[in-house]
Amino acid sequence: MDMLLSLKALRDLGPEQVGLFMLYKLGLRLGLFRNKPKLITNHYSLITALELPSRASILSTLGDEGQRLLLHQANEIAAGRAHLFGGEAVEINLAPPAPLHHWTDYETGRAHVEGDIKFIWEPARFGWATVLARAYYISGRERFAESFWKYFETFVSANPPYQGPNWISAQEAALRLMAWTFCLPLLRESESTTESRVRAMGEAIAIHAGRIPPTLIYARSQNNNHLLSEAAGLITAASLLPHHPHARRWMRLGKKWFNRALEKQIDSYGEYSQHSANYHRVMLQLALWVGRISNSTYSPLARKNLARASHWLASMLDSESGGAPNLGANDGAYILPLTVCPFADYRPVVQASARAFLNYDLPGGVWDEMSLWFGLTRSGRSFEAGHYLGEHLRGRESWAYLRTTSFTSRPGHADLLHLDLWWRGLNIARDAGTFSYNAEAPWDNPLTATRYHNTITVDGLEQMTRAGKFLYVDWANAFAKTEVIVDETVLQRMQAYHTGYRRMGVEHERTVTVFSDEHWQVHDRLIASKKEDWHTYTLHWLLPDWKWEFDALPDTLLDNGRSGFDLKLRSPHGWVTVRTHYDYFAPDVMSGGMRTQLVRAGNYLTGAVSMMGEDFPIDLFGWHSPTYSMKEPSLSLLVTIKSPLDPDFVTEFIFPK
Repeated sequence: MDMLLSLKALRDLGPEQVGLFMLYKLGLRLGLFRNKPKLITNHYSLITALELPSRASILSTLGDEGQRLLLHQANEIAAGRAHLFGGEAVEINLAPPAPLHHWTDYETGRAHVEGDIKFIWEPARFGWATVLARAYYISGRERFAESFWKYFETFVSANPPYQGPNWISAQEAALRLMAWTFCLPLLRESESTTESRVRAMGEAIAIHAGRIPPTLIYARSQNNNHLLSEAAGLITAASLLPHHPHARRWMRLGKKWFNRALEKQIDSYGEYSQHSANYHRVMLQLALWVGRISNSTYSPLARKNLARASHWLASMLDSESGGAPNLGANDGAYILPLTVCPFADYRPVVQASARAFLNYDLPGGVWDEMSLWFGLTRSGRSFEAGHYLGEHLRGRESWAYLRTTSFTSRPGHADLLHLDLWWRGLNIARDAGTFSYNAEAPWDNPLTATRYHNTITVDGLEQMTRAGKFLYVDWANAFAKTEVIVDETVLQRMQAYHTGYRRMGVEHERTVTVFSDEHWQVHDRLIASKKEDWHTYTLHWLLPDWKWEFDALPDTLLDNGRSGFDLKLRSPHGWVTVRTHYDYFAPDVMSGGMRTQLVRAGNYLTGAVSMMGEDFPIDLFGWHSPTYSMKEPSLSLLVTIKSPLDPDFVTEFIFPK
């Protein structure tokens, strides 16, 4: 990073975060973290008698189909395969490539890991092992318990303390010990759960907990889920090993930094600091787990913020499908997947957090299983998420989320005024997601860029300055207000704008209207301060991979001096029309300075080469990543106008009756 970007990072992140990170780097350089674990014997009496839900309540909640799914998943895992990141089943590999080095060697560049390290870390988190424990608990089948212990022993043997890539991150150590801690009480009655194995787990948990305190300075510098996870890991170890000589220190550190993180990382609207729906879910799961494992943990402000955060995620929930907008970074994390519901279904966590922090209930279903494992029963008060007027619009069978925020922590995506549109449980206008942090170029975390979101890009530039794979500087903000409309045909209208292109003398305004007949209109206006300057404006929509066809606009629009087209998509519920039109009297359009492209999976379906040039990365358009390392074809609709005037784009989403 050059000096100017470094100064901007210091300005945006603040001296505390930057200073802590530099201290961590200095500690690495001086070898301060090359400590070897000190095995303290005779202090591994684990507290394994946590109160568990009754088998009857779990079986009743799962139902016949849920039980079948759980046992099927457990059989897959016992046979050596797990669904990592919520994707397809892959082989469980807990032995990283040899030779193994001290974890600091990887951080300082003296040792290297080939490929994406997340494929090493994810199986070693042991989140998938909770399936074995839950399946054993409801069925009593020894195969599941024995499989768990075999995997545990394989990991301990293949990953000596602090040696190898699975020890690089203290967060990984924390998540692993939490998963083991959840599983142990469920397996306690198994004949496979011998005293020697329990003792070995106690030793492993103590060693894992000892990895965390030396590098809390790094977790604090990140100001994100690293600090929450590591603090939760310390609380877990202290609760499980209360007689260990370090237990009091672990508990003190854990509670201190867990509460400080919750107090600082959740804003007044309830949004989590990482600006990500999936990381928001991770944060709530950590809070639910800590509440389960330890009493009197939350400070008053932390609990208040957790209530706000629960409300925020509930308001993002599509109640028909259980999905949520794929907002921000999505690394496939699901640290305690205590449900048979798929990865994309947010109802298990929303239900549990609503019960824990709001004292309300969603409608019940198989997703209630997670609540039971966290010790949360029905409150008897029905829950209906309130929807923040600044970000949500509601039709009768559809709803939309308009991305507006004022950043107080580093954004992961440049996605201001992105619109996510849902109809009858289908994500019509969607976020591309993440795909991978560490793939080969050009797939090394590119989907954070403005151009891949459902918004307007000016001159092909980002709304903010990208300073690294995970860092934007020159933070821009977006603001919204809901209009009071005296028109019975209009259900709701919202106006918004952002400041990302002010450095170029351009302001982007977006007005979104939902009508009573389930018709949506998105009106984008670009206002340039210098009318003689030509700019290239590109509107992008990411749409489902459905059968499509183009039609001409109705004559009524053509008579009003508009130009454009209808893109029709065949949904499971009938044809959806995406109508796009603009003023054809603009001189750029009259002279041919307009392009329309439809792209699927990086290939043009229709339209000429982009006006942004031959090197425009069209191969990254037309993709949707529902979880980490997975991408599926979608349709990217791009409409580009080059003009010295103030162009406007109108997009209408027209659903069948």
